[in-house]
Order: sequence, then structure tokens, then C-alpha cells
Amino acid sequence: MGTSVPVPGQHLPGSGGGVDPADVHSRVDALLDRLDSVGAEGAGADSGDPEALARQAQILERAHDVLVESLAAVDKV
Repeated sequence: MGTSVPVPGQHLPGSGGGVDPADVHSRVDALLDRLDSVGAEGAGADSGDPEALARQAQILERAHDVLVESLAAVDKV
């Protein structure tokens, strides 16, 4: 029985073969590591540094986008 089992939605154009959970984890972890480094930079005398907070918000927004894109890709299948 060397026949592979078809995956629902695999025949659809742009299905891309699904989402690799390990890839999603690594991308989000990399972004969260950047978040930690930005937080450490902004932890000086003025921990409410607006520029540091803006950079943290951008990183969190990108991590959110990665998760939403991954869920959308899974939902297509």
C-alpha cells in the first residue's frame, strides 16, 4: 500500500501544501526575541520611551500577522 492519502484541499490552486507548525513557531519566536531586545533597549531611565513602545507595537503586530496568515492558510484547506 504505497499510495499516499490525499489531504483535503490539496487539489486547490495555491494550497501550498499547508502550514508547517515548526516554521510558524520559529518565526513568532524570532519576533518575540526581537521584542525582548527592544524592551531591554528602552528600559533605561525612561521606560515609557514612545519610540521603544512603537517598535514593540510593530513587532507584536507582525507576530500577530504571522499567526493570522497561518490560520488563514489552514482555513483554506
